[in-house]
Amino acid sequence: MSEHDAQDWVVDARDLTKVYVMGDVEVHALRGLSVKIARGEVLAIMGPSGSGKSTLMNILGALDRPTSGDYYLDGESVAELSDDQLADIRNRKVGFVFQSFMLLPRATALANVELPLRYAKNGGNRRQRAREALEAVGLGDRIHHRPNELSGGQQQRVAIARALVNDPAIVMADEPTGNLDTQSGEEIMEVMLNLNKEVGTTLIIVTHDPEVAQQTQRTIHIRDGMKVEDA
Repeated sequence: MSEHDAQDWVVDARDLTKVYVMGDVEVHALRGLSVKIARGEVLAIMGPSGSGKSTLMNILGALDRPTSGDYYLDGESVAELSDDQLADIRNRKVGFVFQSFMLLPRATALANVELPLRYAKNGGNRRQRAREALEAVGLGDRIHHRPNELSGGQQQRVAIARALVNDPAIVMADEPTGNLDTQSGEEIMEVMLNLNKEVGTTLIIVTHDPEVAQQTQRTIHIRDGMKVEDA
């Protein structure tokens, strides 16, 4: 694969396999799965428990590496990086939004959003960038509130702002509406989709919810570590 070809896609994963060895047993979590995602695309990943979607998310998010296969993230080869190199590319290229928000409970919204910038080499103007990220998700008036002073939907907005503050190549959202009531979930999807429209954020959403998937531009279905549908 040429370097030029790799850079045509923000995510270019080819023939990914992931094998976990548990004693004498080999568990094949991914079996030759390939996926390409264009810059600015909104993609949903769906599949039953044990299908391999969490393994795929961990590899696409540079939390783990495949057993075999090629993966280019924003033009950089990821598949054979060391742990330190994975951590570096993850901090530069990936923003994460989790079902359980994963906020520091004693830190303000502003401090939570600043956190990725503390590890970044381009971490100048941290406070201003964090403030702008919170304003972008509609929380400009809540920057000094701690998580226990915010609703679930507001906490997830803080998590989205934290994911965006480094201007990542992709944002990985793992069941982002899973812990929210229906109205808050709809508002969070609206926030993320608006950011995609306004800023061109590439969104990869892992979800069990067909209504969430229907709002994306494309959905891939995974079963037994293989892609069974892509539409």
